[in-house]
Amino acid sequence: MKERVIIDCDPGIDDSLALMYALSAPELEVIGITIVCGNVPVDLGIENARKVCRLMGREDIPIYAGAEDPLKRPLVTAQDTHGMDGLGEAGVTPVKETERAYDHFKGDESLSDLPEAVQFIVQKLKEETLSIIAIGPLTNIAMALKVSPEVFSHLKRFVSMGGNFKSFGNCSPVAEFNYWVDPEGAKYVFEHISCQVEMVGLDVTRQIVLTPELIESLTRLEDDKADFIVKITKFYVDFHKKQEGIDGCVINDPLAIAYFIHKELCRGLDAYTTVETEGLCVGQSVVDEKGFWRKKPSSYVLTRVDASAFMTYFFNALFEKKAEGGAR
Repeated sequence: MKERVIIDCDPGIDDSLALMYALSAPELEVIGITIVCGNVPVDLGIENARKVCRLMGREDIPIYAGAEDPLKRPLVTAQDTHGMDGLGEAGVTPVKETERAYDHFKGDESLSDLPEAVQFIVQKLKEETLSIIAIGPLTNIAMALKVSPEVFSHLKRFVSMGGNFKSFGNCSPVAEFNYWVDPEGAKYVFEHISCQVEMVGLDVTRQIVLTPELIESLTRLEDDKADFIVKITKFYVDFHKKQEGIDGCVINDPLAIAYFIHKELCRGLDAYTTVETEGLCVGQSVVDEKGFWRKKPSSYVLTRVDASAFMTYFFNALFEKKAEGGAR
């Protein structure tokens, strides 16, 4: 049976790769895509999600606009990393109005003042048991949790790409971008959600690198999805070379999809985790590995990953084994 999931995201290059993976995976049934501010503003995120759905032939999936700003602070995007269009300045053809799956969500009137993405999350959790894979800042999730905490008893799993434990940060010495953008939102989720947060942080995602050799293998596939990946990652590769001195690009978000489907890919530890909201270390995910605070573990923090197995799963899902040789 397919796992019914909502993907909460801020596309973004690696978010777009993650959406491609999720929409290709036979194990998943994506019932909706909710957009949050983060890598790009919400309107750009919606447009980029539409582009991915068009590419994947899944225009039927509804896409909903979420929070346009973090809970308590101005939005700082990552368009220096992803390009002003969020897709590496690749010139992807805009989606025509007639191709758009986006529609206004008609839900509970008492929630009408909330962003439609938040209404959708709350309504679906009222109706059924499902899982959420959040690969952007946690603003939408925090807003839904604040207004209707009781519906989260129907949340089967909650996987969050964000944070870091022993790895250094990617937007400050200690903070990962998604939690740094909205630390209040992340903190609220970790401290109030009813199930464990499965934290797919930089400790494991830094090991998921799309190398020049893998990108070159995609150019030989004669596949629209492969061409799309090659186009949007060029900007990303250049950024990583300049910023971190690596060849290739770290694709954080697809690992959250892979781990959700194949839990054996990663190992970690149970720990109480919170997020710093003030001062020099704002956005830092604080993992109480040794139980110093004597609090019930709120998270399962991933610390190890089989990067080679991830690449095999990722390429096989998207290209039905056409790229298997390049993924080894």
